[in-house]
Order: sequence, then C-alpha cells, then structure tokens
Amino acid sequence: MTEGLAGAENVVDASGAPSAAEKPRVRRDAVATKSRILKVATREFANKGFEGATTNDVAAKARVNKRMIYHYFGSKEELYLAVLESAYAAARESETRLALDEAHPAQALQRLAEFTFDSFAKDRTFINLLNTENRQRARVLRKSKRVTELNSRIVQAVERILAKGVDQGIFRAGIDPFQLWISVVGLSYFYFSNIYTLSVIGGRDLVDKDVLAQRRRHVIEFTLAATRA
Repeated sequence: MTEGLAGAENVVDASGAPSAAEKPRVRRDAVATKSRILKVATREFANKGFEGATTNDVAAKARVNKRMIYHYFGSKEELYLAVLESAYAAARESETRLALDEAHPAQALQRLAEFTFDSFAKDRTFINLLNTENRQRARVLRKSKRVTELNSRIVQAVERILAKGVDQGIFRAGIDPFQLWISVVGLSYFYFSNIYTLSVIGGRDLVDKDVLAQRRRHVIEFTLAATRA
C-alpha cells in the first residue's frame, strides 16, 4: 500500500491543523518518508541513470504515492539533484571523522587515500552517480547551491595538510591542493569505474581481495611519494 498526501503526515485537529500532540509524530513521519524516497532514488539513479530512472519506480519501491515525490522535491530533476547533494554531503561528512587536522601530515594524507579507496571499494553508488552526471556535463549539478561549499572543505583540509608538511620538511613546496585531491580521488576512481574492462585488459581479476589489497598499497605509496620533499 502506498502513502497518500492525506496520510499520517497530515493528522489534524478540529480546527483543521495538526494537533500539538500529533505534530512531533507528523514531523517524524515526514522526515522518514522523505529519507526513504531519497534512499530509493539514489539506488535508482545510480543503477539506471537520470534518463532510465522513473518517479513511478521510485514511488513504488519507496512505498509512497508518486505525489509525495513532487510534494517533497518538486520534480524528478530536483529529486536527482537532492540525491547528488546527499551523496557529496555524505562523503564530506565521513571525511570529517578522519580527524585529518589532528594527524601527522603524512599520516593524514595516508588516511585520506585509504578512506577514498575503501569508500569506492565498499560501494560503487557514488561512482555511478558521477558517471551519469558527467555524461550530462554536470547539467544538473551546476544548479546546486551547496556542492561547491561542500567540496571546498576537503580541498581546504588538503591545503592545511600540505602546509603543515612543508613546514615540517616532509612535503615539497608548490603542490596545488586541488590538483592533489583530484589525483588522490582519481587513483581510486578510475580503478573502480573501469574495474571490469581493466580486468580483461590486465588478465587478472581486479575484484579479487588480494588484488584489491595490492592496489590499495600502491595508491597510498604513490600518493605519499608524489608529495615527499
């Protein structure tokens, strides 16, 4: 059964407005419904791309009336943008837990490289979303008011790591933090976004856990070697 607009989220008292007792539950229901739609939409867009995913499928799998999608997100494109922003926000939030500013510069850079590799190894959803949006030349993402600020945080963190490393004589001077961040992400992103074709070309199973461990070590060593003074 799907939820309608006149479901638990719209419980009212005699005056036609939500009663005081029901308001907290109404808000909780609204948050849960919106979160469920976003979770399902993320999976649908990642698996099928923007064109292939439909609001009908999202509604059915999220167990809501399709009108709820438009109620919360406005349109399919706005839902897709919310998915992209949520994916970026989740990645940046996870990076804050690495405590990069508190670590030794080399250790901080290693943590970032490890985290980036492991996040792609664990879940290809972000890769699939990025591939879809790049095919569209970031047509939707460029409309975001949040994404630049979200991603500037990690670049600023890399800038601080580099500055500290240069001061301590560990890293060489003159490294562009944005370029370094792209390189750290790219070393892992390309591997996982092309893992099956590379397996054929290389004649080895790149999904194998031992091969993954080998690649992980290479990414870390390569990153640290590139910055060493």
